Amino acid sequence: MGKRITWTTVLLVIVCALVALYINSYTSAWPKVITVTNVPATRTANLELQTVGAVGEKLDQKNPDWVSYLVRSHGEWVHTTIWQVPAHTLIHVTIYQYDSESGLRNPYLGQVQGTIGGVMTLNGKVVNQINPDSAAHSFAIPSMGVFVPLEGVNEEEAEKKHDFCEEAPCELSQAHNTISFSFRTGAPGHYRWQCFVPCGAGYTFGNGGPMSTLGYMGGFLYVV
Repeated sequence: MGKRITWTTVLLVIVCALVALYINSYTSAWPKVITVTNVPATRTANLELQTVGAVGEKLDQKNPDWVSYLVRSHGEWVHTTIWQVPAHTLIHVTIYQYDSESGLRNPYLGQVQGTIGGVMTLNGKVVNQINPDSAAHSFAIPSMGVFVPLEGVNEEEAEKKHDFCEEAPCELSQAHNTISFSFRTGAPGHYRWQCFVPCGAGYTFGNGGPMSTLGYMGGFLYVV
């Protein structure tokens, strides 16, 4: 009986240790939360993002060749896809899009939806849609009805000029498209956002890897 109790205790300790290691590993891998610039007087906030073809070893040694979103915080580009914004606020979004064209599988998603005025600004020009075949990525918050397609860079032309960004963080001097739009948040909550362009190269139907891993092509908008 004494040996059984001892072995039971030992096994229980081992199981508890393994559970603790798993929880620690899971929580430490969870992307950090970045609070975006908030202007209380005008009930606005600014969210500045970058989409890249490869996140690079400087920001991610685990998966440096994965496509990813980055967010600017205090002048630095940070590799995380969880952003905190205020509730009932007008969010001004600017995205610098450096990746090449992939194309949308559903042409309907080439239309801008859920933004103020139903439009976005693409390199200074106000538009309400793009050619579905020229999309590189997209920014969508399904539960808010927000969907914005992101125009891809012509990689061949950019490489001829030697200004195609191979890995992040990319510079404004490199080939990119600048997309800006605004949308209004509602009640507090956690809202899932994601890219709808299957850009997980090397995975079944392009939906594996960075497309299905938090911190790359999808994340959460914490509205508080």
